[in-house]
Amino acid sequence: MFFAKFRQFLGVGQVGTNSTEGLIAALGGGLSILLLVGFSLWLFPVESATPVIASMGASAVLLFALPQGPLSQPWPVLAGHCISAIIGVTCAQYIPQPSIAAACAVGLAIAAMHQCKCIHPPGGATAFAAVIGGSAIRQLGFWFVLFPVFANALVMVVLTVVINNAFKGRRYPVGLPVAK
Repeated sequence: MFFAKFRQFLGVGQVGTNSTEGLIAALGGGLSILLLVGFSLWLFPVESATPVIASMGASAVLLFALPQGPLSQPWPVLAGHCISAIIGVTCAQYIPQPSIAAACAVGLAIAAMHQCKCIHPPGGATAFAAVIGGSAIRQLGFWFVLFPVFANALVMVVLTVVINNAFKGRRYPVGLPVAK
């Protein structure tokens, strides 16, 4: 009885999937990150690409493990990352203390994503990366929003459409009919 209540409290089993869904999610997420790493490292030095790839890894979990979730749809992915990047760059440029800049970037990114109806949790990591990502990211300034953030988010959404819709019973985005 205690263990059943404790499992319920922890939320064990709340996200139900089968092993086929898990395999598709793992392969899709892994393939998308492999392609993004190649794309990012081709465009940017290692030190500027790494923090952005980290936030895209979190996006991959949502896009491939929960492709029909509201936080996984194209608008939240694209706008959530880009709005968060704009806020992160702004905080990095105008708040001299990095810990305060990072805190403001994440908090303001959450508020902006709420207002714009584009909540995508990895956007918080993108805002954070804009502040703590090092000199290579700071040197990009607002170009950071376009390349690598928007470019990576767009590649991720396109790959999600292609990979998820290649399998029977899966669809992305939710507005598309389910493949039969």
